[in-house]
Amino acid sequence: MSESMYDDLAGVVDLFGALTREELEDALDELAFKQGRETDTNALSDAISDAIEAYYLVAYDPDAVGEREDSPSDADSDEPSELITVGPMAFPTLPPRAEDLPHILDYPEREVPRDELATQVEARLRAAAAAAVNSDDTDEIARLLDVTYDLEAWANTDVAEIRERLDAALAEEGQA
Repeated sequence: MSESMYDDLAGVVDLFGALTREELEDALDELAFKQGRETDTNALSDAISDAIEAYYLVAYDPDAVGEREDSPSDADSDEPSELITVGPMAFPTLPPRAEDLPHILDYPEREVPRDELATQVEARLRAAAAAAVNSDDTDEIARLLDVTYDLEAWANTDVAEIRERLDAALAEEGQA
């Protein structure tokens, strides 16, 4: 999938702040209808997963923050367990006719706590970097190295330690 397609997905998400996966799939289906195209639900789901894998979109889990204890009110909550929002690699763009989606779809505008989101994305990146280094996957190491720079600018966070590990792995691979 092309980067511009990922940026279009991010643009749709950005209209709302954050969406559940189902809401995003519905929004993309509605957009395709407005554009006169047929949709393939499996392809939509795959595109979203690919955009998340590429850090153009990121999943935010509100329950993963801190040591939250479930209370009876939490169990009855209508809050989604996961939200998809714009990720560090994205430059959100609006695909044609997307500007009408907030008027058509009755989805709330949501704001994800940026610090919590950055912590989750950093943890995911740390795990992905470790896996890439352990498997000597130089293509993935190089890709994740790019993500470190964008993550720092996107979230005002310091991932120099991760970048140093990735740089060292690439340097070591270059000597082999």
